[in-house]
Amino acid sequence: MFKEILLPINMDETGLSARAIETAQDLTEHHGANLTILTAIPDFSSSLVASYFPEDAIKNAHEETCAVLKKFVDAHFKKPADVHCAVREGSPRKVIVDYVEKHNIDLVVMPARKNDISKIFLGSNSSHVVNHAPCSVLVVRP
Repeated sequence: MFKEILLPINMDETGLSARAIETAQDLTEHHGANLTILTAIPDFSSSLVASYFPEDAIKNAHEETCAVLKKFVDAHFKKPADVHCAVREGSPRKVIVDYVEKHNIDLVVMPARKNDISKIFLGSNSSHVVNHAPCSVLVVRP
């Protein structure tokens, strides 16, 4: 049923991801699907923002984040060699939906954040992805 599964990870809140990782791995094995781990870094492309950073800052941010993501995958996944890693620039919610659309993702498995009052006023990444992704989204509570 699922061929391409996406697991977005916030590298600042990896503690919330344990159950989502387990769920994504189980679904990947059950369906013989491919698993991609995605994380987002801040968008440096605005000329105003970019003017405050060295020219190679974006490249360095990508490389460092890829290295951290790879170490995370090696430490937390049963078969790390089978997990694809992706790093994109922008707000997490937009990065996730864009990645889903461009890579024919069948299922997004997202860790839920802990409940807090800010979601009432600001919304959350998971609710945005649920409402805008053209595929199924499974939100897994920690």
